[in-house]
Amino acid sequence: MVLFYLFINMKQNYNYIFLLTCLIIGGTSCSHKYRTSSPKSVETFFKNEVKPEKFIECFPGAYYRKVNSSKDVWLGVGGTVTLPQLSFDQTRKNTKKPGQFLDNPSVYLGGNMGDQETDFGLAWEVIREKDGKLSKERKAFRPFMRRSEHINGQEPNYAQAPPEDKYYWYPGEKVTMYFQVLEPRKVHFVIEGAGKRFECDYDCEGYIPGELGTFKRVNAIDQVANEGKPAQATKTKVLNSRWDESYYFRKYKNEIVKVPIHEGRFTDMRCPDSHFFEVTSTDEGRKIGAETISINGNGY
Repeated sequence: MVLFYLFINMKQNYNYIFLLTCLIIGGTSCSHKYRTSSPKSVETFFKNEVKPEKFIECFPGAYYRKVNSSKDVWLGVGGTVTLPQLSFDQTRKNTKKPGQFLDNPSVYLGGNMGDQETDFGLAWEVIREKDGKLSKERKAFRPFMRRSEHINGQEPNYAQAPPEDKYYWYPGEKVTMYFQVLEPRKVHFVIEGAGKRFECDYDCEGYIPGELGTFKRVNAIDQVANEGKPAQATKTKVLNSRWDESYYFRKYKNEIVKVPIHEGRFTDMRCPDSHFFEVTSTDEGRKIGAETISINGNGY
């Protein structure tokens, strides 16, 4: 079915009206005409592949472990991950939204093409209760999509999957998520696992197949109204998020292939400082982007 989902958000004295057109298919295989049916895995460097930066400056405002690609002709990013266990700092409650905290866990992917930043993934969110009302507390991971503005005039946008049972995921559940750039100015985003599926086409003016871009995989403790500011002290923990594999997409010999994010294919970002993170892997895991990530705002 095709779902039109409208969001109205007031922020920094600007009115944004967000219109999202999504294709959502629950519990069935994807029949999207642009999706590759069986991407192949490429384990070595491509000829002329651009290598990643050795260091990228942290952007302040949150605690996050980011795997960041080189700027190259990638076509997206994906992976399979077990969602983390959560423990919140009871002293950091959101007084403007009783029942919620000032720390908010997320697991997501993203990219930057044409100077347009995007994020696609799961954030800890409210749900719709049995009485039809939205919960005061955040109780489940829900899919979200976000883009920045673009020089062509496209406005910034933030959208979420509807608050419905079929789009809730919980700590300890395993999901596969990915997004691909398979036609100009449009991104195809999928999350599936634990018997549920969310699928969406999302307009992004800067995303053109064959153009240069960077892509990322992120585990984070986001902090309410803190973007661009120093990360606030917290005892919140987001533990044991396990990536079984992670990969970029790339065109190779006229096919879209999955390219393992081995240790030579990313810049390792642990922000604001590495002592807030525990990241473990194996020799085999490091070949395929497999690792376990824990974040502790109180440090290790």
